[in-house]
Amino acid sequence: MAVIAVSVHGLALALSAGLALVSVSATAHAQEMEPRAYSNSPVGFNFFIAGYSYSQGGLSLDPSLPVLDATLRIHSGVFAYAHALDLWGKSGKLDIILPYSRLSGTATLEGQTAERRVSGFGDSRFRLSVNLYGAPALSARDFGTYRRDLVIGASLQVSAPSGQYDSSRGINLGTNRWWIRPDVGFSKAFGVLTLDVTASATFYTDNDNFLGGQTLEQAPIYAAQANLSIDLGHGIWGALSATYFRGGATTLNGTPSDVELGNARAGALLAVPVTPQHSIKLNVNHGLYTRFGTDFLTLGIAWQVRWGPGG
Repeated sequence: MAVIAVSVHGLALALSAGLALVSVSATAHAQEMEPRAYSNSPVGFNFFIAGYSYSQGGLSLDPSLPVLDATLRIHSGVFAYAHALDLWGKSGKLDIILPYSRLSGTATLEGQTAERRVSGFGDSRFRLSVNLYGAPALSARDFGTYRRDLVIGASLQVSAPSGQYDSSRGINLGTNRWWIRPDVGFSKAFGVLTLDVTASATFYTDNDNFLGGQTLEQAPIYAAQANLSIDLGHGIWGALSATYFRGGATTLNGTPSDVELGNARAGALLAVPVTPQHSIKLNVNHGLYTRFGTDFLTLGIAWQVRWGPGG
């Protein structure tokens, strides 16, 4: 049953990847790396995940905005719940993510150095995913004979503007806007190795209360990701990941900027089962190339527990 215990590892990694969002950049979610995001789980199984991460690094903002040279430290605690579904005979998953963070650091605001300390909830997220090919909906009994091969999947994630937000500040934990992200990908098993590749696009509504009532618009951010994971036996597995994202040019009060993201990151993850129902995941990720945007080093740990019919 060890394969069941790691079936929502992509969600756990997202939790421990530094989820405190910065309202004028909103690139943290584009940097998340999720190996085996479209794996299968027995229908009816539930997963609860608690994660902690520490992120430290720089944030280069659009030079058309008054916030520059931000250096931040972020402590994030994240809670999530996921439920495995039967979607017309295909396996799927519904997950909910709620982050709570403490952010501190300095930035230059309109030529003056300012310090920012804030704690509170970040924006909540909701995602529905479905495996379109290669991972049928299975009961816990039938799942024992399932073997990974080629899986093709898709998902749709929505972020609600529910997090802490102060319109007089340029850096916040919430973004005061909605975003929606469709994602497609495939996973292919080669013995103990699994390769998966995904592509996504994130679309934003406007923030109409940015720095005292200004309107901030942002173009979509497009991201591609590749992950190579290995089963090490006894339910232990590890993964190496890389992601590249581009886009996200901003428009402030109708004045567009021609600056856009073009960044790459790499990460590693190790998952270790503690009991058949509990597992621990450790991860690290860092920037490989930062043309513009965030350049954080993030260290994270997540605990996952599963329960369900027959499990």
